[in-house]
Amino acid sequence: MEHESEIQPSWFWSWWPSWRPTSMSLLKSTEAKILACIQNDLWARFVTLPNQDRIWTLTLTNKQVRKPAEQAPKIPLVMVHGFGGGVGLWIRNLDPLSRSRPVYAFDLLGFGRSSRPPFPADAAQAEEQFVNSMELWRQSAGMENMILLGHSLGGYLATSYALQYPDRVTHLILVDPWGFPEPPQPGGENQDDQARVVKRPAHPRLAKAIVGVVTLFNPLAVIRAAGPLGPGLVNRFRPDFKRKFDDLFDDDTMTQYIYHCNAQTPSGEVGFRAMSQYLGWAKRPMLGRIHQLPPSMPLTMLYGALSWVDSSSGHKVVDIRSPTNTRVLLVNDASHHVYADQPEEFNRVVENICNSVD
Repeated sequence: MEHESEIQPSWFWSWWPSWRPTSMSLLKSTEAKILACIQNDLWARFVTLPNQDRIWTLTLTNKQVRKPAEQAPKIPLVMVHGFGGGVGLWIRNLDPLSRSRPVYAFDLLGFGRSSRPPFPADAAQAEEQFVNSMELWRQSAGMENMILLGHSLGGYLATSYALQYPDRVTHLILVDPWGFPEPPQPGGENQDDQARVVKRPAHPRLAKAIVGVVTLFNPLAVIRAAGPLGPGLVNRFRPDFKRKFDDLFDDDTMTQYIYHCNAQTPSGEVGFRAMSQYLGWAKRPMLGRIHQLPPSMPLTMLYGALSWVDSSSGHKVVDIRSPTNTRVLLVNDASHHVYADQPEEFNRVVENICNSVD
């Protein structure tokens, strides 16, 4: 709890947890309702790392598909969620994508039901803690290599993982990845564009002060600070999560899941704050490092046509790496959560990529 904000006294946290209508038990039961929709064989468990951190992991297989004994097992697909998410958000994708190969999904360290250790304040060290936990998870899960898919923050971390462990990644799939572009510079093109739209810009000192105050807190602190009003805030400000899954659930199951994932003790959220600046830009942008990926590693970048994430970063990656092993695809009528906005198209594209591997 001491990582929520450096300016809060320790006694504040001693009574705050009981004020919030959440617990790991409630997260577990809400997630169980979501996972009950799965038709394929599901193995849900904690994978314990050598340092005793635990990573909540799902493995899905389709045992109805019988393969000849001499046929080599297919390379598994590993799915990494984005900021504030968890394995439950893949509910529209897990069954279709596990029809022909094993699919793994896990809660990132510090998110969902995984362990929530302290994270360093240094951007590089926080990134390394995430990536190291992913590699230890791979080793503990007994996996040689993988098709690695990451969404948003998960895309950033999947790229960082592929940079450090390229021999373990047979194809890298990035879905609306966060953290690729350089932050806008004062007086740059982005600033000029904003000046033309905003007729009365805020005073620079005031703007700087506002950013300074906001960055004292973790991004989702307001959900925890709202106490019993927290679930209502999620429903009010993220009604899209309910709409995206309304044919599966006619209640607040998905927004409750989002709430319980993020109303716990902040951990991965602290790591994200260490890696970000200016309300969401990466301190260590991936465009400056993407050239270090092996040229032979296939990379597909999948963007929602209606997303706030700018797909121009993907085209810059193509320029950096050459188009031979790099593709950028745009999914129409999809926002940032491509996998939920257009699940059929998302699943089709990802399955085709997987089939091209083996």
